[in-house]
Amino acid sequence: MSSSPRQKYGKLRGFPNTSYKFTLKGLFYNISALAIVSLLLGIYLRHVFNRWAYYPVERTLSDYPTSIHGTPPLVMRGGDPYIRALMRTITASEANDPQPYTIIYGGQHVSDLRRHPEICVPIVAGPNVGKCSTAAGRYQFLDITWKAKAQSYHPRPSGFLFWKQYSFEAHFQDAVVHDWLKDSRAWGMDIPKELRQGNLDKVLRRLSGTWTSLGYGIETNSMSKHLPKVYERMIEEELNR
Repeated sequence: MSSSPRQKYGKLRGFPNTSYKFTLKGLFYNISALAIVSLLLGIYLRHVFNRWAYYPVERTLSDYPTSIHGTPPLVMRGGDPYIRALMRTITASEANDPQPYTIIYGGQHVSDLRRHPEICVPIVAGPNVGKCSTAAGRYQFLDITWKAKAQSYHPRPSGFLFWKQYSFEAHFQDAVVHDWLKDSRAWGMDIPKELRQGNLDKVLRRLSGTWTSLGYGIETNSMSKHLPKVYERMIEEELNR
């Protein structure tokens, strides 16, 4: 039986079937694989850039004595000197230690700052006894507070879309707190302006809801009363560095 014109020329006119489909399928897989490799390479290179290029040199804190006269310098370069002095003052009551960036609640130290430690240490004294605290680093960030503020102020998050990671390395702790304190919307106050006008007491009172050891909260300590003197020393250093 002779074939119909449609049967005879169907493959030629309809451009096939299998070989063409396989070619498109292979091309699709190749493009997808290339896109994934490019994305992963980009994430890796960004991570390397964050660690070595953006902050090429970190200060050593080992020789700086910690006392009522001051706290170690910031690792972060630049920034507002008044905010920097305030950050060092906060350190005096929150993490008064020669190595404040690695300290966690209770006085122990961690070595891995690729992310917030998220170690919940039992509280053995004060109004919150019986609970535990994840406070860590120079500014004693709770894990949930770090995540919230890093989303707004972290200069170099890694990852993408909903999979962002926020390094807890020293310079990033500084950067997040510096920009948070500069944000007047966050505090309902222009903190740099208030500091320049000499209103340290007003600023510390406003911040005491966040850092309760600043003298107006529920957890004052032996350093709280010395904070004005600490600030005087720190602002002198920062303005003359």
